[in-house]
Amino acid sequence: MRVLVTGGAGFIGSNIVFELVEKGFETYVVDSMHTGNEKNLEGVMDSVRLFKCGAGEIPSLSLPKVDFVLHYGIYSSSPMYKEDRRRVAEAIGDAITVFEFAKDCGSRVILCSTSSLYNGLPTPWREDAVPLVTDFYTEARIAIERLAELYHKLYGLNVITLRHFSIYGPKEEYKGQYANNITQFLWCMMKDKPPVIFGDGNQTRDFVYVKDAVEAAMRAMEKDIEYDVFNVGTGKDTSFNKIVEILNRKLGKNIKPKYVPNPIKNYVYKTQADPTKAEKILGFRAKTTLEEGIDKTIQYYKQLEWIPDV
Repeated sequence: MRVLVTGGAGFIGSNIVFELVEKGFETYVVDSMHTGNEKNLEGVMDSVRLFKCGAGEIPSLSLPKVDFVLHYGIYSSSPMYKEDRRRVAEAIGDAITVFEFAKDCGSRVILCSTSSLYNGLPTPWREDAVPLVTDFYTEARIAIERLAELYHKLYGLNVITLRHFSIYGPKEEYKGQYANNITQFLWCMMKDKPPVIFGDGNQTRDFVYVKDAVEAAMRAMEKDIEYDVFNVGTGKDTSFNKIVEILNRKLGKNIKPKYVPNPIKNYVYKTQADPTKAEKILGFRAKTTLEEGIDKTIQYYKQLEWIPDV
């Protein structure tokens, strides 16, 4: 089977590509290299075909028909959209290009989305929640999800949307300042620098190890579902203060965070998934405990030749 992964040289995407290659899929990667890097694919480069361009350029690539399109090549952080609000239009335009390509190929689509669209709603968050208007980032993602449903209704395009919670782990080094909080805190503390926390550190996230996010994508590919939306979360939330405590213990350090006033108006203070639907229909449950995931993340970044500055 053939698979196209947009954003396949990025954080989650590259982890997915490794799994696809291991499973024997003929894999094509499209990545603009905005926060991706060819080095994320070291070890599988001989087994994939990489196109260094954005998803919007797919029509010019003469790609073969594929069985699946995994659309992960979407600007993945709220600050990116605040820096350039036109990225909302770019993300939506790229998604339309992807959906058109998949429609013409008869491909099934796995769409990467975000838990951030639940911001401001009571937790735990279920897939049937009605999003509030909170951010340019979430407006782009909501529009893309609605377009996916429209393509399904009008053209029969099969789409499974995965709303990722706070994903962390290996291969985030090229995300830099956009990396997960766990990863950024780790990078600081490995350099004996205090991690910077907005507010008092009691804000929480539903942290998910990246290999579990990969497993969710694999489960979605296995299911014969015409259209649906699923959370990719653990159902448990952990405070930033607790993360710093865990990292200190595992690194053998005693670094205190630097608390600063929160400058973000639409800040997300708490995320927590209701994983029931994904467990019931996809058969997906995040298996990696926070302690295990942090151990694996530390092990990965300790073996790198460099650690990003954040």
